[in-house]
Amino acid sequence: MKLGIVGLPNVGKSTLFNALTNLKAPSANYPFCTIDPNVGTVCVPDPRLDALAKIYNPKKITPAVLEFVDIAGLVKGASKGEGLGNKFLSHIRQVDVIVHVVRCFEDENIIHVDGSIDPVRDIEIINLELILSDIEVLTRRIDKSEKLAKGDKKYFTEVELLKRLLSHLEQGLPARTFETDDDGRAVISEIELLSQKPVIYAANMSESEMAQGIDTNPLFKAISDFAEKEGSDVLPVCASIESEISELSAEEKEMFLSDLGLDRSGLDRLITLCYKRLGLISFLTAGEPEVRAWTITRGTKAPQAAGKIHSDFERGFIRAELVPFDTLIECGSYAAAKEKGLVRSEGKDYVMQDGDVVIFRFNV
Repeated sequence: MKLGIVGLPNVGKSTLFNALTNLKAPSANYPFCTIDPNVGTVCVPDPRLDALAKIYNPKKITPAVLEFVDIAGLVKGASKGEGLGNKFLSHIRQVDVIVHVVRCFEDENIIHVDGSIDPVRDIEIINLELILSDIEVLTRRIDKSEKLAKGDKKYFTEVELLKRLLSHLEQGLPARTFETDDDGRAVISEIELLSQKPVIYAANMSESEMAQGIDTNPLFKAISDFAEKEGSDVLPVCASIESEISELSAEEKEMFLSDLGLDRSGLDRLITLCYKRLGLISFLTAGEPEVRAWTITRGTKAPQAAGKIHSDFERGFIRAELVPFDTLIECGSYAAAKEKGLVRSEGKDYVMQDGDVVIFRFNV
């Protein structure tokens, strides 16, 4: 899963990227410090893996991973190439989720590209550039579908759908807020529109504002109200705090967060939101060689989940032998769970559940 960190210049994108990935991408008090996207991989925290490791004593523990892409700051006119906009928009096209960093703090020492702090205005600038790029892409697609409709009437329905979507975009509304049925969504998903991608707004606040509580920050409330209207998520975060956390040990991190009145780091909260927004879950495999988490889309059936491990597992799928994680921990071992009749054998129509600890049986 790829998460693209976007926003206007000087809102804290690279600082947050460095904190989340523990890398040292360039960060400076001037626009376009970042040109080429920086990429960092992050392990998805999953305490279930540690619990399974105590049972199996594996040689290796492999968590699921996320890839963060730090994309250069966009400006007005990006969709027309301003500020190397076309290049940056192409980077956004490759990600699964947009993490839109919005500045919610005052600091006269850090310049703002538009001269003042107004998070809703900043969001609308970025959204508009994505929408304008989408209008161009969609117009070309409509032209193509209209030509195809002359020889095949099935394209008439598609043309009608895409024209409705174009009208929606021309009102300044993102494609993700366009209402249609499953068939319509399937057609639109093929076009890969930028404003169709799910967005998490990362409200970057100062350390003192985080300590006082997000409810006291009117800028955060403005973002929350905006995000609620389009069905997006908001993550209150402090890039400087996350930078400090990234340098701490696990024990120090827990104490630091506790002192701030936080139960989890911004990274942990962001990952939870991404999984929820994309409808992702994890199943687990465990044995002496390796304990591992595998990420799949909610609703995935057993053979397709097996295919995440190896294509042969899906091709020759026989059955899935599985036990829920909590049940396995309660029993103390896979053998004990099996002895109690708690290990189930499931076939090709079984829909995988979050936390299933599974052995796939196959034959090729």
